[in-house]
Amino acid sequence: MLQRLLKILFLFISLLLLQFLFPYFLNAYVIQILCLLGINVILALGLNLINGMTGQFSLGHAGFMAIGAYGAAFVSTLCGATLLRHLAFLHPAYAQTLVFLIALGFGALLAALAGLLVGIPTLRLKGDYLAIATLGFGEIIRVLITNFEWLGAAKGLGGIPEYSNLFWIFLFATLTFIVLKNLLSSSKGMALLAIREDEIAAASMGIDCSRFKIMAFTLGAFIAGLGGGLYAHLMSYLHPNSFTFMKSVEYVVMIVLGGTGSLTGTVIAATLLTFLPELLRFIPAIHLGDTTLNLSDSRMIIYALLLILIMIGRSNKSPLPLRERVRERGKIN
Repeated sequence: MLQRLLKILFLFISLLLLQFLFPYFLNAYVIQILCLLGINVILALGLNLINGMTGQFSLGHAGFMAIGAYGAAFVSTLCGATLLRHLAFLHPAYAQTLVFLIALGFGALLAALAGLLVGIPTLRLKGDYLAIATLGFGEIIRVLITNFEWLGAAKGLGGIPEYSNLFWIFLFATLTFIVLKNLLSSSKGMALLAIREDEIAAASMGIDCSRFKIMAFTLGAFIAGLGGGLYAHLMSYLHPNSFTFMKSVEYVVMIVLGGTGSLTGTVIAATLLTFLPELLRFIPAIHLGDTTLNLSDSRMIIYALLLILIMIGRSNKSPLPLRERVRERGKIN
């Protein structure tokens, strides 16, 4: 117990040091990339629970993220002033923090409810059919947001308070990792892995596959909603085009690259795919006689080529998630 409390205290102190010391050494651009990295880790871990651990191929993660982002922004923007008036007895900093946490909780619960409502009717779908159904769900959410004037419609929703920072983002990223790690080590995690490996065999062993699949879908949507709420309060502006089909594909690429079902592999892949496009901005120009070739202008083409090469290397059994694979096989056996 004491050891666990010391670990929690160490985590809080480390995150507070990140929050207060990094602005002295890093500029605002690097800090924002670090914040986006933390949000990408949260979202990729949430999708890994659905796709990697349970074997349900979902392409609607951007939809859950959008619900969490707009739900949290609704609380802090449209209801924030009212909440702050009711919390006037607190110090303004504490009152704003409480409003931020309420907004995050509301957005995450709204996304979890959506995950439950989507998970139940699509329970019998598998593979490509489930992917197409969740893809349709994500597009429905985006179109609905585009037509809601009170959510900014097509012009987007601005004026969202910038409550997200390094401390909160990395705190929730760490908590998400710990929760999923403990889940993976528990009997419920073993049941999810059994469903992923062979659903019929898992059912024959007495595992309630329907209940566990809905649980994974709902928890994955909750985590996506949490990431969306942090994203909304980091960017302070939301646009429906930020949550397209390609956003879901980004997170699918992260978990495939990291190894489906691997937590550390997902974190490493999310880190690589967050930093790589930004690093490519700084490729030096090449001078060929009178011609100057600015490769940074074609950075997304280079990024796509690198992604193809990485995936080819990954398909050749990269050792990236080896430890997790060995451990999972040991547990299943």
